[in-house]
Amino acid sequence: MFKVKEKIIDLGDGRIITLETGRLARQADGSVLLKMGKTMLLATVVAAKEAKEDADFMPLSVEYKEKYASSGRIPGGFLKREARPSDYEILISRLVDRALRPLFPDDFHAETFVTISLISADTDIVPDALAGLAASAALTISDIPFRGPISEVRIARINNKFIINPTATQLKEADIDLIVGATYENILMVEGEMKEVSEEEMLEGLKVAHETIKGHCKAQMEFAREVGAAAKREYDHEENNEDLKQKIWKETYDKCYQTARSCIADKHKRQEAFDNIVTEFLARYTEEDEINEPLVRKYYNEVLKEAARRLVLDEQVRLDGRKTNEIRPIFCEIDPLPATHGSALFTRGETQSLTTVTLGTKLDEKIIDDVLVQGTEKFTLHYNFPPFSTGEARPARGISRREIGHGNLAHRALKNMMPPEQENPYAVRVVSDILESNGSSSMATVCAGTLALMDSGIRIRKAVSGIAMGLITDKNTKKYAILSDILGDEDHLGDMDFKVAGTIDGITATQMDIKVEGLSFEILSKALEQAKEGRLHILDIMNKTISEPRPELKPHAPRIEMLTIPKDMIGALIGPGGKVIQEIQRETGATIVVEEIDGRGDVSIYGENKEVISAAVEWVKKIVTVPEVGQIYKGKVKTIVQFGAFVEILPNKDGLLHISEIDWKKIKTVDEVLKEGDEVEVKLIDIDPKSGKLKLSRKVLLPRPPRQEHEHRKHEDQKRQ
Repeated sequence: MFKVKEKIIDLGDGRIITLETGRLARQADGSVLLKMGKTMLLATVVAAKEAKEDADFMPLSVEYKEKYASSGRIPGGFLKREARPSDYEILISRLVDRALRPLFPDDFHAETFVTISLISADTDIVPDALAGLAASAALTISDIPFRGPISEVRIARINNKFIINPTATQLKEADIDLIVGATYENILMVEGEMKEVSEEEMLEGLKVAHETIKGHCKAQMEFAREVGAAAKREYDHEENNEDLKQKIWKETYDKCYQTARSCIADKHKRQEAFDNIVTEFLARYTEEDEINEPLVRKYYNEVLKEAARRLVLDEQVRLDGRKTNEIRPIFCEIDPLPATHGSALFTRGETQSLTTVTLGTKLDEKIIDDVLVQGTEKFTLHYNFPPFSTGEARPARGISRREIGHGNLAHRALKNMMPPEQENPYAVRVVSDILESNGSSSMATVCAGTLALMDSGIRIRKAVSGIAMGLITDKNTKKYAILSDILGDEDHLGDMDFKVAGTIDGITATQMDIKVEGLSFEILSKALEQAKEGRLHILDIMNKTISEPRPELKPHAPRIEMLTIPKDMIGALIGPGGKVIQEIQRETGATIVVEEIDGRGDVSIYGENKEVISAAVEWVKKIVTVPEVGQIYKGKVKTIVQFGAFVEILPNKDGLLHISEIDWKKIKTVDEVLKEGDEVEVKLIDIDPKSGKLKLSRKVLLPRPPRQEHEHRKHEDQKRQ
């Protein structure tokens, strides 16, 4: 029934990856089951037979999905089923998309869907590094036009040794963690984080990764031959008019070049000037001429792209007039929002980030409930990109994949510079709202995030800045230009978008997308060196605004006090059904979180001001204090009985104040001296070793009466007896 074919990829260290087809999802245009240990990914690809009318782009959709059943779990929530994709699933979808998209023909416009499903999971095998390989294998054996294959691998450096696709356990010790996507010939995509490594060390990791990817690509090509993959389908998705194309180039190229050469710094004015050229061309035609306007605009975009690129390559001049290594003007401001716990405004040219920092408690930490990862995250960063930031008149509808991806990059750039957990009891949320955008808004978020964290008083280890690099190449002449701090137009018109974030001592995060073939490591090395110069330039400007974190939190920022208590006192602090801890929170206004860690109790006390914190701390300390014989306590009379009074000297700790220990003089009833609710100073004079009962005395704290009065009283007592 099944014609199953398999291909084994040997990783060379005892681990193997198996590609299988012919058994699952046979009605898809291509399907591959990837197996590594107990982990299994099913990748399917389907493309429409025809393109939609007027489609002039590649409508590619990549979806990575994790099934909870793959790790023996049932989803949470009311419906108990997989719902919208998690951030992690979206990030992996983006990783695969960015490597595949450049390899579809420019004139192929049929809707294409790539779906990768995690259907069996080994918790120590990280699936994100395998998803690209599975998707590429499915495309390679299909008839969908695709200039692959590609593969993606994770390259990590652990104890100064590079490891391909390390386990989740190994990854915790890595100082380099990169996902690299590439064809046999060229690197296409890089994303990851590092712990302040040098440019040379990063390049070394890319080279090791690419060598492994070459083997993956070779195996896929062999796999396609072995399964007898069909020839790629024929298609015709574009209308072309060579005469019209030549006419547009002839009549608009010089105007485009001169407009580009005029170096209009304002993004919207520059776009208007370029738009006027094509509008003027179209104005020469009437409705009777039946000019194909979409085709005109398509050809004109090609003219505009070439004019802008030639200006840079031939004259080393950019659209806004800058030199290739020049950074746009930068303006930094801290504390623009005085009511927040920390804030900063970072403006670079026409890109602007308004970033805030909010401090919270353990209860505010992000809860992670993914298929393979569960727990909490103390430091979160969110990136918002509203339509008005680019002057677009459209509504904002939910969070886009782009926002999740850019926020993740900025988060990775900053997270390793956050203080150790024992030095920072706060949950920290950073939010970057992009108010203006003309390129490199994720890197503006990194800069603004650093400034806002310093403004809040969080003791980050070092300042982090970021820069986006671009590249323009000419395949015929081998000329190229590396651009620092690229504009949005330069990202669209160029051949590379290479974001690099780091401190004065090294790189902390990177993201790279390459759109051309044959990009050498020599060019990458020069781009990294130029990025370093720009990064340090930006750091210097940031340091003039604030060079180190504020010595204290803002007066209105919440406070957290950390206490450590014996493990056996946790129950006493919480109380039956949480009664005790709830009472403390209700009476003081503080929030208290208790955790058992490594055989001890860690208590976090969170309050809006010092008074709240002090009251809660004092209460907790009383609860966990062990009574000591000889100590004096200020207690409250809880109950009066015939033979004395029970006094609470510490929360939930009562002792007996016998009637004979209330006063030196003889009293007939306790009511003569004490009433319920009275506060009284007592001394702990004994603890019963068996029962643990406490014996208290009040009279030992009172002045002793003169001896003769005492003897007289003793004599009177004897007479009465």
